Amino acid sequence: MKFAHITCIVGVFIVLLLPLHAGATAESTEKHLSLDDCISIALENASSLKKAENALQLQGSDVLRSYGSFLPKISASAGYIPSSVSRTYRLNSATPPEAVKLKTEQESIDLSIATSLNLFNGFRDYAALRSALKSERSAELSLARARQSVAFDVIQNYYQVLLNQEVLAIAQENLLTAKDQLTLSERQFQIGLKALPDLYQQQAEAARSELSANQAEARLEQSRLELLRRLRLDARTRLVLAPLPPSTLAAEPVKPDIDSLVALGLQNRSDIESRKLDADAAKWQIRQAASSWYPKLDLNVAISTGGIESLRQTSDGLETSFAYPPLDEQLENSFGYTVSLNMSWALFDGFQTRHNVEQARINHLNRRLDYEDLQSDIAIDMQQAALEYRSAAAGIASAKTGLKAAKAAYEAIKRKYDLGASGFVELSAARSTLFAAMSTLSQATYSLALQKEVLNYVAGTLTID
Repeated sequence: MKFAHITCIVGVFIVLLLPLHAGATAESTEKHLSLDDCISIALENASSLKKAENALQLQGSDVLRSYGSFLPKISASAGYIPSSVSRTYRLNSATPPEAVKLKTEQESIDLSIATSLNLFNGFRDYAALRSALKSERSAELSLARARQSVAFDVIQNYYQVLLNQEVLAIAQENLLTAKDQLTLSERQFQIGLKALPDLYQQQAEAARSELSANQAEARLEQSRLELLRRLRLDARTRLVLAPLPPSTLAAEPVKPDIDSLVALGLQNRSDIESRKLDADAAKWQIRQAASSWYPKLDLNVAISTGGIESLRQTSDGLETSFAYPPLDEQLENSFGYTVSLNMSWALFDGFQTRHNVEQARINHLNRRLDYEDLQSDIAIDMQQAALEYRSAAAGIASAKTGLKAAKAAYEAIKRKYDLGASGFVELSAARSTLFAAMSTLSQATYSLALQKEVLNYVAGTLTID
């Protein structure tokens, strides 16, 4: 009973501590980050970049292996036999001869070194080296494009968070205005200046404004989580983002020239050069596969030596020991070498080489098609980006005009509503129009800034510090 009582007390103590522990582990950290900080963190943590770096490292190893194919292969071997026993029969010198048992025991050591140098194999090694060099360069360019993609992805999400912050601020301001109007309507109702339906309508308007603010806050939190996903940070981290420089959002729009942008993209995009190098590497792989049709010539050199530490023979119960020079002297004087020139030629391999060549040729054609498709895609992407930029630039002017008109209309209708000369429906519509105009201007401003980055990304000129 005493033990059960103690166990109960300990259990209650643990249960009381659990919420404290959970609150401590769930505590979020706050990070103040700029756009450059976010890009740096993403470049450091992005798994896609790590995979691209691993691919580049592997290609570098392949290049080293291709260089090594031109060097002689060297192998060494050593063998030590501490005890070797053999038993045989032999004929003695008696008349007539008789078979007697012969037992031989020895201890020996053997050393050898061999080298082989390929003199010709149908240019297989040369083709493999050229293919590996181009593949390595392609991997470098792919890594550069991957860095741009990660940075652009972060920029998009960073802009989205800032935009959602502005939209939330507008929604909260609209909610505050609706609550102030509700307070005014309640007072006017109490003194008989407003009817009960007007008060109900104002209450509904305040509730709708509160819902819009809550939805805007939810969108903001969702965009922050998406940014955390790109940064590979803890989901409990609270991000406090630095605003964009005024010059970024207030820059005057320019008129992009599509032909110049297409030419710029074809010149600067690292991924298109990577695709071209992949196609060239695949072309050298055709030469590599065709090398099996040619003879192979190898130069082989082998050097060996050995020695016997002791040798004993036993025959008819008589043991005979053979005296050998010291082992180091035997190893020094027993050197031998072999030089050989070997040629091999597969005259028929069941069409295996033909299949390998055809496979390499089809791979080259596919890589070439990928390269040509990317060229066409870049031209189309540049045109789309230019059109969207023009649309965003036009949207700025119309959004400013719309906001100016919405403000004037709301102020006029509100004055009339306060004097009782206008109804609630007109006021609610004017407020909704003003809220939509403010949101539209914010969206247009960030859309134009983002479209500039889209042009840089599609053209391959996105700078990464």
